[in-house]
Amino acid sequence: MLSNEMIIEAAKEVEEYVKLTRGYLHENPEISGQEFDTSAFLKKEVKALGLPIEEVSTTGFIATLKCKNPGKTLALRSDIDALKMPESETNTVGKKKYVSKRSEACHSCGHDGHMAMLLGTMKVLVKLKNYLSGTIIFCFEEGEEIGCGIDKMLTVLSKKNIDAIWGIHLTSFMKTGTVSVDPGSRMTGAALINMNIIGRGGHGSRPDLSINPLFGAANVLMSLSSAWVNRIDSNETVTLGLATINGGTAANIIPDKVSITGTIRYFNVAEGEKAFNLIKEVSTYAAKSQNCLIEFDPDMRIAANPTINDAELSAFAAKHLNEIFPEGTLIHQEKWYASESFNRYSALCPSLFVFVGAGNEKIGSTAEHHNVHFDLDENAFITGVISTTKFASSFLNI
Repeated sequence: MLSNEMIIEAAKEVEEYVKLTRGYLHENPEISGQEFDTSAFLKKEVKALGLPIEEVSTTGFIATLKCKNPGKTLALRSDIDALKMPESETNTVGKKKYVSKRSEACHSCGHDGHMAMLLGTMKVLVKLKNYLSGTIIFCFEEGEEIGCGIDKMLTVLSKKNIDAIWGIHLTSFMKTGTVSVDPGSRMTGAALINMNIIGRGGHGSRPDLSINPLFGAANVLMSLSSAWVNRIDSNETVTLGLATINGGTAANIIPDKVSITGTIRYFNVAEGEKAFNLIKEVSTYAAKSQNCLIEFDPDMRIAANPTINDAELSAFAAKHLNEIFPEGTLIHQEKWYASESFNRYSALCPSLFVFVGAGNEKIGSTAEHHNVHFDLDENAFITGVISTTKFASSFLNI
């Protein structure tokens, strides 16, 4: 029989490996859809464990572990991509232990830790496989940040008769050593905003001979802000995150167009769709009031639904994780307004997305995700390995 003590001991044995692996991955990040070296590294580690690999997409793949006895099938998932952004050498209190060696790529969301923890968990589960029943599928998903790998991953997994899927996200807003397996909505749905306000360019000295798209864009921004206050259901939270406005090349040249991009986030799908359509409607009339036209880019779309935890899996995880962790480890955590491709897995089987705290004020790992100062407390990784192993063993052996 597999005991909690055996799981903890096995997790401690791989803890240093997980920390060093995360360090290597952090220093060598690759952006979404271009994780070629990352994928090669991961496959090398998997092959060393003797597990068969199945290619899924350009860089995404799965590996399979057959346990001693037949039984259920459980999938464990990690994302593998980094963000296209620079990184600061400092976190919130000082110099980081690991910094990206690539100036325009950075693991500022925690995916490096996710990969390292899943590799460490694989080592543990391979070691303990004779105490387990069923099949475990380890999923390394390409391009989570832009959603370029999820469709092919779902196609492959749809043929595997999976009974449940588990994923982890390290969080800087939760203290190191804490875990949240709350049921229901955990992360938002998202829609992408990408529009061009079209005017007519000309000489800056004669604005009357041009149609200035800057004023059209300004009117769009102001009109959207008032629409959000007055037309979005006050009982539902929908955030409007306009992030870029671009147009023009010189002070004396009126441009032909100005672009605006951003996102909206929501937990209620119907209200999110209403908000998305509202953006189009309001922006069209606001631009027209300045004699401008508007073009919506093909990429402007509903990009993700909310990530929702299965209630039964959530209760199951809470029961069994409370058996292995000290009191106070499991906490109730507020919803997170970021979005995740993990929501898509629920179309295949019950899914559970777990938050594991990696925030530590003393070492400076409390910066927001997608921030140049973002960092992780590597002492959080063993919590992720123990959580995943305990859940997997409990689920498969029932």
